[in-house]
Amino acid sequence: MAPGGDGIVLTHGASSNARAPLLVALADVFGARGLTVFRYDLPFRQARPTGPPSRGGAARDREGLRGAVQSIRASVSGRVFLGGHSYGGRQASILAAGEPVLADALLLLSYPLHPPGRGDQLRTAHFGDLRAPALFVHGSADPFGSLDELERARGLIPARTALLPVDGAGHDLLRGRRQAGAELAERIAAAFLEFARKNAR
Repeated sequence: MAPGGDGIVLTHGASSNARAPLLVALADVFGARGLTVFRYDLPFRQARPTGPPSRGGAARDREGLRGAVQSIRASVSGRVFLGGHSYGGRQASILAAGEPVLADALLLLSYPLHPPGRGDQLRTAHFGDLRAPALFVHGSADPFGSLDELERARGLIPARTALLPVDGAGHDLLRGRRQAGAELAERIAAAFLEFARKNAR
């Protein structure tokens, strides 16, 4: 990792790892734009190559994520951003809610508002404590939360937020086409960097 400039930590969802196609594509784009990028495997994935996070392991995953952010912070002179897909984004936002100065802005990809079909089980209890600006990227066909539900949830967050909708996309955001990843990554990175330019601390 080269010192200087801004940095970003990107982490993955519950069924994936840091080599997920969208994270790789985003890392390439952010790197080309001069950011230092750390694609981070959460501790549950470091412990075993497949399977979901263990019950009761979220705090350990957040501790690992904190260490990744601190590692980037020690390597760059600019701002540090934190991004995650699904479970990774949820843990990133919980971590940021508890430690307001940890990250300068959040990139939340397919935030899992609730389990599919269980809209009454919202995962937003910490949103009122979020002080880091956050850009949400969300597919219009995501079963973990509709765009309307996400818009309502954003109203709970006191920090600046924005939503980048991806028409027709499900929870993986790629609409089943991996070749679309580079194009989508360009779109996400451009939107996030503009959002950060206007809102990041």
